Amino acid sequence: MGRRKKNKTARNVKVFFIGLILTGLVAAGVYYGLQYWTPGEEIVDIPKNPPVQVPPDEPKEPVKPQEPAKTQEYVNVFFIGKNENNEEVYRAVKRLYNPEIDGSKVKYAINCLILGPKPDEKSKGVYTEIPAGTQLLGIVEKPDKVIINLSASFGAGGGTESVYKRLFQLIKTAKRNTEKAVFLHINGQQADVIGGDGIMITQPLNENSLD
Repeated sequence: MGRRKKNKTARNVKVFFIGLILTGLVAAGVYYGLQYWTPGEEIVDIPKNPPVQVPPDEPKEPVKPQEPAKTQEYVNVFFIGKNENNEEVYRAVKRLYNPEIDGSKVKYAINCLILGPKPDEKSKGVYTEIPAGTQLLGIVEKPDKVIINLSASFGAGGGTESVYKRLFQLIKTAKRNTEKAVFLHINGQQADVIGGDGIMITQPLNENSLD
């Protein structure tokens, strides 16, 4: 009786271990089957030292070429001074000109002429015969001519020699800064006679207008 019981117990233990082994084998088979045969999945080994992803260099902005420096422009304004022989002459004074601010060259030059020489120019012996009360009433620029309209003060006082000098200042300044025909108006009327002595001038203005 006792031996039969022992044999039965040993058989049960053996069956238990065999079942345990079979269960392990089945589980392992199911696991590896899922790992290798699951549709749509790919097993990839992970390297021990993955490569460092270096971002691509950002494209450099093209270097913009430097704009060439703008050439400075000037107008010539005629005042009166003296040469090396101490003789009076008409002297052209340069004034820096900006078309974006000053308008046309002839307009800017005539404005400068009416305002007279600057202090540093006066210190070099430059002066003007245009009376201080002269006003520029307007400049009309047409395709073929320029009309300069001045107040009556332009022709008043100073005597004949002074009137001649101021007229030449005006003529030289205007003709140096425009190629169009230039006409002088006094208070809106074309000036054919000017000054207290009745100096006759021919128009359009030129170097021979006072002959």
